[in-house]
Amino acid sequence: MVSLGSICILRLSAIGDTCNAVSVVQAIQARHPAARITWVIGKAEATLLQGLPGVELVVFDKNVGFSAYRKLRKQLAGRTFDALLVMQLALRANLVSLCISAKRRIGYDKARSKELHSLFINERIQPARKPHVLDTFRQFSSALDVPLATPCWHIPVARDDENWATNQLGQSRQRGLVIVPAASAAERNWLPERYAAVADYACNNGFSVYLCGGPGATEVALAQAVSSHCKTPVRNLVGQSTLKQLFALIKQADMVIAPDTGPLHMAVAAGTPVIGLYAHSNPARTGPYGQQQRVADAYTPLLLKKFGDKAGQSPWGLRLKGDELMTHISTEQVCSLFDQVKEENNL
Repeated sequence: MVSLGSICILRLSAIGDTCNAVSVVQAIQARHPAARITWVIGKAEATLLQGLPGVELVVFDKNVGFSAYRKLRKQLAGRTFDALLVMQLALRANLVSLCISAKRRIGYDKARSKELHSLFINERIQPARKPHVLDTFRQFSSALDVPLATPCWHIPVARDDENWATNQLGQSRQRGLVIVPAASAAERNWLPERYAAVADYACNNGFSVYLCGGPGATEVALAQAVSSHCKTPVRNLVGQSTLKQLFALIKQADMVIAPDTGPLHMAVAAGTPVIGLYAHSNPARTGPYGQQQRVADAYTPLLLKKFGDKAGQSPWGLRLKGDELMTHISTEQVCSLFDQVKEENNL
């Protein structure tokens, strides 16, 4: 095994991908315990990973424009890493990599490269056929001689954040279901009346239900719409938590329901059973890792309807378009998965 003194991870966004990457970073730490690890990361993502053991977080704030590149170059001046893992294909990430000096610049294989990615690296991970996003990330750790093992996570939570979550859940002795209704794109959001029907079903099965999410206008409005359709009481916490507090709440909850959004992957990292709602993106590629049997999958039948016998030849990362696609997920589908998770986990 080649000894590595310093490793730089470049993965700026998003929340879900950041959660997936944590397990890879921690596998690298276990294999190379003496290596100093630096992670160049987005501002919001850094708030979630604050206090990650043994990892220096260097924030790249895209919102400040070109000054972010100057600041990063200044922060890393005089440092040359033994290896840089360019784990993001966006042009912004490729340009950020120019601010980082490294002997080995490891990036994606040719088939997956885009945004001029090949110009910024000198090594490639091995190609793979139809991998999950997390398994693609794990190929970066394989390039550093890290043996593949079952992914595991440790995202630290401060006591104040744990106490906040406990206080929310502590108002009821019932089991807790967290529903995160909104994704970053409105077309990925399920119908409010169907969320409400599932919330009522969960309440009638002895669960307390918590609506969670960020403070954006769309998220707030969707949560209010869900609440208005509920026949049983739910707690609306949308916009009332930090990312760390939300992670703490998800970690203490008994189950999570969410569309293709960051908190779904936070649930995986927290070890909480999660039901994913997928119609636009391939759940085999971006679904909750290790829990893909718990996905309400409208994507696969919609793909078959669109392409017929040629569906299997469609691009692995193909996203379907249409505001109506989430309507193909039924309330009965999600309630059935709720029952499955409840039974499997003796809830």
